Amino acid sequence: MPMLLLPILLLLSLVPSLPSERPPSCHEVRAAFQLQEIGRGRLVPEVPIQVSDLQICEPKTSTCCTRRMEESYQAAVRGKLTHNIQTLNFELKFMIVAHTSAFQETFTYLIDTATNNTLSLFDTKYRSMSQDAHESVKELFTDLSLNIMGADMPLEDAFSRFWDSLFPLVYNHLINPGIMSLSGEYLDCLRLTRQDMNPFGNYSSEMLTHLSESLWASRMMKQALSMAEQVINSTEHAGLTRECTHALVKMQFCPHCQGLTLIRPCVGYCLNVMRGCLASLASLDRPWREFIHLVEQLADQMSGSHDLEQSLLGIRDVVDKSIRYAESQGPYLSRMVEKVCGELQESPLKQLSEEKTMKEEVMEQPPISKLHSLGHLRRDFIKHVKPSRTFYTTLAERLCDGDLAVRDGSTCWNGEDVVESYTNLVVSSDFKDQVNNPEVKVRGSNVVINQIINKLRLFIQMGSEKRIKAERWRITEGSGGYDRSEGEGASGECDDEDGCQGSGDNLDPDTKRRRVDETSLVNRTMKDPVLLNPSASRTPPKHRNSSNATSRSHGSLVLIVAALFFMSPFISQDKQEETA
Repeated sequence: MPMLLLPILLLLSLVPSLPSERPPSCHEVRAAFQLQEIGRGRLVPEVPIQVSDLQICEPKTSTCCTRRMEESYQAAVRGKLTHNIQTLNFELKFMIVAHTSAFQETFTYLIDTATNNTLSLFDTKYRSMSQDAHESVKELFTDLSLNIMGADMPLEDAFSRFWDSLFPLVYNHLINPGIMSLSGEYLDCLRLTRQDMNPFGNYSSEMLTHLSESLWASRMMKQALSMAEQVINSTEHAGLTRECTHALVKMQFCPHCQGLTLIRPCVGYCLNVMRGCLASLASLDRPWREFIHLVEQLADQMSGSHDLEQSLLGIRDVVDKSIRYAESQGPYLSRMVEKVCGELQESPLKQLSEEKTMKEEVMEQPPISKLHSLGHLRRDFIKHVKPSRTFYTTLAERLCDGDLAVRDGSTCWNGEDVVESYTNLVVSSDFKDQVNNPEVKVRGSNVVINQIINKLRLFIQMGSEKRIKAERWRITEGSGGYDRSEGEGASGECDDEDGCQGSGDNLDPDTKRRRVDETSLVNRTMKDPVLLNPSASRTPPKHRNSSNATSRSHGSLVLIVAALFFMSPFISQDKQEETA
């Protein structure tokens, strides 16, 4: 018996010398907590503890997490997801901002080029009025630039002011060059009567149609780029819901509470969490696709017959043709002007404008370089913007790519434990499907995102409905209005009751047209309070010089006498018809 006890005693004596099992520690959890800059290391306990106040990572036994750690985890996931969204946005935002700057620079360059191109017409061909015309030309292109910028600057108003200011120069320097200068009252009368006389013909009508469409497309493109930047900025500041924040902590940091700092979430689990968190951003998908489609249409509309470069550079040719037409109508215009404004009178202060020193330099038209070519810029923009159509529906996939989730079939975290695969339903990114999301409860849409969606839809509607039709812009150069038919006279006011028929039935068409113009002009003269009453003032355009509204006290009597003198044949004719 003693011999049997000896081996047992020897074994018992060896037990204390065997290595014991390592006690549980939170050392790796603390290291990860500090390495990822989540918070101070002292917040992490040395060893797992028993706690009952955790709201997200509910422990099965002891845990390495505390309530304060959970709060730090929530701040960390909010900051990390916002940063990741900003990173994904960066490339798209950079492209939008870069093209916004490029389009603005190109628009400015084209306006400057077209301005110089038109100024060179006066410097080389119409030198006698070149210096006086410079201000009007620059003002016209300033108005066009403001139109592109989105200012309330109607195109027909801008050109009407330009023709108003150009007519006195053409009349003084080309039609009646023998007169040294015209009085301020006479110049003012020329401006006021220009619209009814239509001295420049209808050369600008077609140009206005094309230019209107080109400027509209360019203006809408500029606004579209601004809208795209607003959308991107709004997605970065949409905010995360409480349910989303809790789901992110559960996915990324609850494994740490069990000491599992290296395990990663299953890809299906990650997709559900991200799609639930980004449900509001995913609701941008459809309006964003429609917006990109509209932008592509605008880019296409900026080419071809709506090419802004050709439309702006073509203004020079239209101005040249219009001036030459006015010269060819010189005798007719002189007769019309003298009937309304009186005979030509020299200004008391004779300004020998014809003897002014003229610059002999010819302003060459700068070539449109590839760098400033709107066509090249348009093609480059389409190439970069097309891939962004699916930007908001693929956010979750891109966020779960890389190191965040496991895709190779390895063990992964499913929100509760380490598993071989995720078995819950994986929902789509569609907002309506989030009702079935097993990981994130989506209560409603985001207010900020709803506001930007409404803005997008309004912009899309405006762009889709705004289709400039040729008949809407069918205006003659001198009309200042819309919907002018070719069968009307220059004033558009003549009908059977205006005395346009009768004695003139046997006249040739050209004479008939002039009779209509003359009758209309006199009718307007009799109705115009500025022409009949020198004390009345016409409200000038906001940015016109107030000197255009000079009084015409001694000229008004001449205007009335001329009008009555001209109307006398028609009055006599009417009386004869009544007697008959």
